[in-house]
Amino acid sequence: MSSNVVVRPVRDVDAEELGRVQAACWHETYDGLVSEAALTHLSPKRMAELWTHYANRGPEYSQVAVLVDGEIVGFAGAGPSRDAELADVRELYFIYLRDEFHGQGLGQRLFDAVIEPGPAFLWVASDSPRAHRFYERNGFALDGAEHTEPFLGEEIHEVRFAR
Repeated sequence: MSSNVVVRPVRDVDAEELGRVQAACWHETYDGLVSEAALTHLSPKRMAELWTHYANRGPEYSQVAVLVDGEIVGFAGAGPSRDAELADVRELYFIYLRDEFHGQGLGQRLFDAVIEPGPAFLWVASDSPRAHRFYERNGFALDGAEHTEPFLGEEIHEVRFAR
């Protein structure tokens, strides 16, 4: 890859671009997991508003973006656990990368920027084999926990990976 790649913390000024990238990533990731109708209601503007909130969280939260030739093409975020049974373990909240940039090591760079070696966990769609393989390569394994998560007015079945 001869492109200029930078992984850096998310900034307030990134909100609008992150909103567009997140909407695109969700279309790519969740097509087939939720209805097309649910995906048509995605609002890059609303997602940009969420990013303004994310960017102003405390220092225990990490949000990073990966830029290729100056353009944001993916992002990741992690922070304190939201699961009572894993209260003292860091949680990976999200990691998304535009499909065209998969297989170039950018997802790994995002992951490494927000999750240090050691105990961590995450929730991921049960029907996401590519993501499952990525987390397994990073030392995670299914721990038996699962739930149904509301998503865009529908539901996604998720499983928990931990290490």
